[in-house]
Amino acid sequence: MVGPSKTPGKKQATLTSFFTPRTTINGLSQRPAPTPSSPIVESTKDTATSSPDPEPSRKRPLQENAGGGNGNGLAGHAAKRAKSVGAGGEAVTATATVTTSFSKTEAASRTDRYVFDASRANSGPSSSNGNEEGDEDAIEKKKKKAELHRKFVKKLGHPDSMAHIRRRNFQADADTSAPDGEDADAGEDAEDDEPPAPTKAKKKGAKTGKLTPMEMQFLEIKRKHMDTLLIVEVGYKFRFFGEDARIAAKELSIVCIPGKFRYDEHPSESHLDRFASASIPVHRLPVHAKRLVAAGHKVGVVRQVETAALKKAGDNRNAPFVRKLTNVYTKGTYIDENGELDQSGENTGAPSGGYLLCLTESPAKGSGTDEKVNVGIIAVQPATGDIIYDDFEDGFMRSEIETRLLHISPCEFLIVGELTKATDKLVQHLSGSSTNVFGDRSRVERVPKTKTTAAEASSHVTQFYAGKAKEKDAHSAALLDKVLKLPELVSICLSAMIHHLTEYGLEHVFDLTKYFQSFSTRQHMLINGTTLESLEVYRNSTDHSEMGSLLWALDKTRTRFGQRQLRKWIGRPLLDQQRLEERVSAVEELLDNQSTVKVDKIVGMLHSIKADLERSLIRIYYGKCTRPELLSTLQTMQRIALEFARVKSPADTGFKSPLISEAICSLPAIGDIVTTYLDKINAEAARKDDKCSFFREDDETDDIANHKMGIIAVESDLDAHRKDAAAKLSKKTPVTYVTVAGIEYLIEVANTDLKHVPASWAKISGTKKLSRFHTPEVMRLINERDQHKEALAAACDAAFTALLQSIATDYQPLRDAVASLATLDCLLSLSQVAALPGYSKPTFLPSSTPPTITITEGRHPIAEHTLPNGYIPFTTSLASPAPLAHLITGPNMGGKSSYVRAVALLVLLAQVGSFVPATAMALTLADAIYTRMGASDNLFAGESTFMVEVSETAAILRAATPRSLVVLDELGRGTSTHDGAAIAHAVLEHVVRETRCLTLFITHYQSLARVALGLGDGRVKCVHMRFEATTGRETESHGAEDNNNEEEQAGEDITFLYEVAEGVAHRSYGLNVARLARIPRKVLDVAARKSREMEDEVKIRRLQGAARLMDDVLRSERSEQLDHLISSIEQL
Repeated sequence: MVGPSKTPGKKQATLTSFFTPRTTINGLSQRPAPTPSSPIVESTKDTATSSPDPEPSRKRPLQENAGGGNGNGLAGHAAKRAKSVGAGGEAVTATATVTTSFSKTEAASRTDRYVFDASRANSGPSSSNGNEEGDEDAIEKKKKKAELHRKFVKKLGHPDSMAHIRRRNFQADADTSAPDGEDADAGEDAEDDEPPAPTKAKKKGAKTGKLTPMEMQFLEIKRKHMDTLLIVEVGYKFRFFGEDARIAAKELSIVCIPGKFRYDEHPSESHLDRFASASIPVHRLPVHAKRLVAAGHKVGVVRQVETAALKKAGDNRNAPFVRKLTNVYTKGTYIDENGELDQSGENTGAPSGGYLLCLTESPAKGSGTDEKVNVGIIAVQPATGDIIYDDFEDGFMRSEIETRLLHISPCEFLIVGELTKATDKLVQHLSGSSTNVFGDRSRVERVPKTKTTAAEASSHVTQFYAGKAKEKDAHSAALLDKVLKLPELVSICLSAMIHHLTEYGLEHVFDLTKYFQSFSTRQHMLINGTTLESLEVYRNSTDHSEMGSLLWALDKTRTRFGQRQLRKWIGRPLLDQQRLEERVSAVEELLDNQSTVKVDKIVGMLHSIKADLERSLIRIYYGKCTRPELLSTLQTMQRIALEFARVKSPADTGFKSPLISEAICSLPAIGDIVTTYLDKINAEAARKDDKCSFFREDDETDDIANHKMGIIAVESDLDAHRKDAAAKLSKKTPVTYVTVAGIEYLIEVANTDLKHVPASWAKISGTKKLSRFHTPEVMRLINERDQHKEALAAACDAAFTALLQSIATDYQPLRDAVASLATLDCLLSLSQVAALPGYSKPTFLPSSTPPTITITEGRHPIAEHTLPNGYIPFTTSLASPAPLAHLITGPNMGGKSSYVRAVALLVLLAQVGSFVPATAMALTLADAIYTRMGASDNLFAGESTFMVEVSETAAILRAATPRSLVVLDELGRGTSTHDGAAIAHAVLEHVVRETRCLTLFITHYQSLARVALGLGDGRVKCVHMRFEATTGRETESHGAEDNNNEEEQAGEDITFLYEVAEGVAHRSYGLNVARLARIPRKVLDVAARKSREMEDEVKIRRLQGAARLMDDVLRSERSEQLDHLISSIEQL
């Protein structure tokens, strides 16, 4: 065993001692004492002694020494072990030095206790142990600890620790003290005299810690558009930077190269040199931009607005390419080269209408449940030019706002000012979830509202429309006058929307004042949001997809614009009987002429339309159309016009219906307009998107012709230059130009003839046998030609934009023709539905007739398509004054809700103008359909299930008129039996006596049947869903009677017949449904017993009450008590 090491006196210092770190004890600096017995120290001493005149070095050589022995003859194995020697030896690793310097800097408090202490780590029994294997194990263990600590400092130290170490390297070296004695002084002198090491020049592109000029340019644009995800054109790629790259990588499933994510100089990212980035190829931009927009992001495209050749000729040749934000897209404003967003597929919801909705509100009066607010909305569909506005008062439930949002289905909201809490929650609920009622997540943007907003908005709208009336006809002037007289809240929304759409270059949509329409126009029935959901008009209530909805059952359209038109028809049934008769007659005529030449001609024409003409036209109007799309749109419209070219008047169409004949008559009118523009276009070049040859020669602008001539002149000079080049090469025949790897006008020279090549020729490429050159003249001419080409491209773009603007002046007649095509498509779709078996034409009774609905053998229009065995028909009749209402009872799952839904859907179908699935149907026009069905709470508004139930009922009682159809399903079931029955009783009496509207009232309160009879005059008719009850198993002959009864009830089988019949079902057979739901048998037996006990108890109480009443009657002989007694006996 080696004895304890003594601290030696003054002695000769070794080379490594100059680099030994100090350890600080009680504020004093001292070196760890060397251990004489350590073999590594001895070998180090020998090496140091044998090396002639060793020079002290800086930190960098120290790291080399730590890594490789510094070339002083240290044995490999010894060098490796030297890395791990701490307090016991003189050799020190780079890691230890870095650690010491780090510990001297201001480390973060959370890492203080983890700082590595070499002396502490290396102390232990193994250092004084003579066993070599144990010593090696301990050294290996210490080595691992040192490596772990190094990784910790690198990854989990304070944020800019590594940068901090780099900056303070020299300070750390200066802090390392030399040993006492003359050699130390000499070493310091030598270090002072030594010249500083020359710094190596940074390679081009090396990390300098500074952003590149291009990144600085991006940052400048980004700071102006922090809410926008920017796609930047960089050479032949589009790139994302920073946080944008992380979002794009997640949404597009592409790789994100790590780097800075933040756009401010935050210390947490000061050790990073570059932005994180992701990239996509240029040709995939429309695909990826569309996916990002569909995911709900606001996307901006930053393009290079100058080209290489023009930049080369310009003054800023050494600066980066000038880049500008050229396009901004959101869900509501995506109008680009590849058409509309695909909204089916990933999400399961029904697609939104593509509307951008602006909403503002101001408090009117009241608070709490009496609160009223005034609301203004404007909804714009930039893809089609449709504009809807409305101004209305809404109550506590915000049912009016909800109705409009469900009808319009916006994909983006613009909120002006602060909304009230209830409205804000409603908007968040409807737009927040990915499977919401609009089919996908909606964007919400907010703009502030000040006290002067109304005045500013009025001034802004007036300026926007100033002068437009002069350019148009009298009709347009009247419409503009109407726009300028819009209500105050609508004007605020209009002004905000114009400001908002200006950013996207779509503000011209408001020039199309013909398409301004009020949401509440009374030519249409207004179906509220609850009814849309209950009747599954646009989407089913199971998975919220379109399949299984009324739209799905009726949609046989062949074009996209026809499908959109049909959606509007279904959501807004007609109230104008004359228009309705016209529409039904048109459907009937198409049905009667099915498979005839004239109908097949229309069908064939609609089938041939592959493009979405409505969207293409609006894109032409915005100037965002591509050349192939323009050609396709104009050729399709020309083909349609030529198809009906011989039609000069409605009589030439061959149809009697004015709706069809007028639609067909509007088609040939566009022929001349379209042909005028097609005559200017070179079809072959347009298909290939060749901008230079897009126009025919006769229609080219002067700029295009001049630049083309310039290119021809340059190419002629290049051809003439072949002789001059041949002369210099001592050849008699002109040289031949070759093109290699896209480089044109190369002159090939055999390597054996290189002696003839002048030094001024630039070698571009070569092989073993030949070399390829550009002469100075060729390079000058190529540059000149490139400038002409790029100027030509700019001239072609300007001419194309001018063409689109001239077509936009004829937008109105072209749009009218597309609207006519949409009408024909919808009528053909409805005629195809009418051709289905069992459909008949509804009969509309005169408006003077009392409200009436009569249906013979009617069926559910959706269920008959989805049920495997068909739908069992029903016959029913509602009329004023009697029967004004049906009180519907029956067992659970007996088909009550299906029946009332079918009646409501048949009324809606008839007023859309469709045939109905019934043998016969006669009705007066209903001004509205109101439903209160199902049990659902409204947690986001803090409303319970019963609160929602009675609030919806209250809204119906306020809004219903004698010509409304009201459907109330199990009203009162959300509270206790007595309260629920009382509310149901009062509501039934109110709708029959006061409102006098046609009503379908479903209930499980059999006591209401007595109320129905009490209303008198046959106003309420009791009907029930038929069923058969059979005992599932024979009852046992022995045992108590109660047991037999409960077994009978628990084992009863109910067969649903799904037929409507007169009378009342006195039981609901809930236990039967519980059995079908596989509730355990034990639970069912207990429930049956309890049910029987409660029924008996109620009977006994009623019997006792009747006996007491009889006693009173016999004593007092009052006639009113006699009536009460008779009623009680009947109930028993």
